[in-house]
Amino acid sequence: MRIRDRLGFSTQQQRQVTRVMQVALIGLVGLGLERGNVGIVVNASVGLVVTQLPAVLERDYQIPMDPALTLWITIAVFFHALGTAGLPGSSTNFYRSIWWWDHLTHTLSSSIVAAAGYATARAVELHSDAVSLPGRFMFVFILLLVLAFGVFWEVIEFAVAGIASATGSQSVLTQYGLGDTMLDLLFDTLGGVVVAVWGTAHLTDLTGAIADRFDRQ
Repeated sequence: MRIRDRLGFSTQQQRQVTRVMQVALIGLVGLGLERGNVGIVVNASVGLVVTQLPAVLERDYQIPMDPALTLWITIAVFFHALGTAGLPGSSTNFYRSIWWWDHLTHTLSSSIVAAAGYATARAVELHSDAVSLPGRFMFVFILLLVLAFGVFWEVIEFAVAGIASATGSQSVLTQYGLGDTMLDLLFDTLGGVVVAVWGTAHLTDLTGAIADRFDRQ
């Protein structure tokens, strides 16, 4: 049984929560503009765009997106954007004031990356008789994919922070040092493990839809 079934979380409720967070992201864009904070504006705007991707996949590529998957993606980008803003009137954001916030957002974000990699790899396996991906291989593949993406993201953070420092401008991403980077990669791995363990139960429909898309090409 899926987690949402255990919680009695209906499809309609999932869609409603997703819409609420999308509206909240619009509000965060406005908050960033009011504060003159480029970081909040950029992160909330990018998050809002990302929440539209499931609809694009359904409309343009005929890949049905389960409302739970859409909610999962929205939660990840919403918590990241919210973390850059903090509470209204506060001089600090959640990334600085709540020690575990960065760990939470990295786990959520990495789970999205892992889910995309898992679903695509399994779809290729279903599509081609020449491809066989044993369970142990998939586990290692997902972890390596997440770690590779995590390292790539950390390099981007260092680069953005360095450019902002050199130009005297405001950075849209914050880098707290090597120790923080190692912790980020640790929680990235945690997100990958979650998908590697429970991916089969929650991503089967998406995997089948992607495989069907491959078959039609």
